[in-house]
Amino acid sequence: MRTRTVVLALSLVFGLTLTGCATPSAGAGSSGSDVPAEPTAASESPVIADPEAAAARAQAQAWVDSAVLPPEAVASENAPLAFGTYTAWPCGPIEKLEAYWTIPSMTVTQAANWLMAHPPAGLMSTIGRPYEENPAIDGASVGFIPQLDAQEGIVYSVARNDTGVAVKAEVAALTASAVCPTPPGGGMWGAPGQG
Repeated sequence: MRTRTVVLALSLVFGLTLTGCATPSAGAGSSGSDVPAEPTAASESPVIADPEAAAARAQAQAWVDSAVLPPEAVASENAPLAFGTYTAWPCGPIEKLEAYWTIPSMTVTQAANWLMAHPPAGLMSTIGRPYEENPAIDGASVGFIPQLDAQEGIVYSVARNDTGVAVKAEVAALTASAVCPTPPGGGMWGAPGQG
């Protein structure tokens, strides 16, 4: 009989302990009603982003914002067509963005040459001379970098569509601690937008 009393007492204590864990007391973050408690300071504090990544992201966004396109260009949130190009940025860590436009009634070479003649603020072209007009050309790239030998900036890909051309801007900005690996076989990395 005594064992039964001990087991019953332990069961009662265990049951009350579980109930105490499941139900907050009035002074422990609960208002005592069905209204949710105010969040604690820990849940209100923002997640602190990596400052280097944030600075690189801000630089990439500044380059996108400084992009100069022809007046008739129309911005698009999504790729207006499937571009057959991709820029591989060899260095990192890096922050990347993309932007898209369509430009009616322009050929690929006209659009590429217009972009080359209107660099984004503070960037220089990686293309030495304008493209020669050729209606058969259905794609071209124009790169812009902040200084010689840089592996960041903007690469525009221009592709023909049904009404003119579509433009994709691939934008990349290096973080302050970014490193560039040695290219396979030695040598140097080519400038962005040169193939």
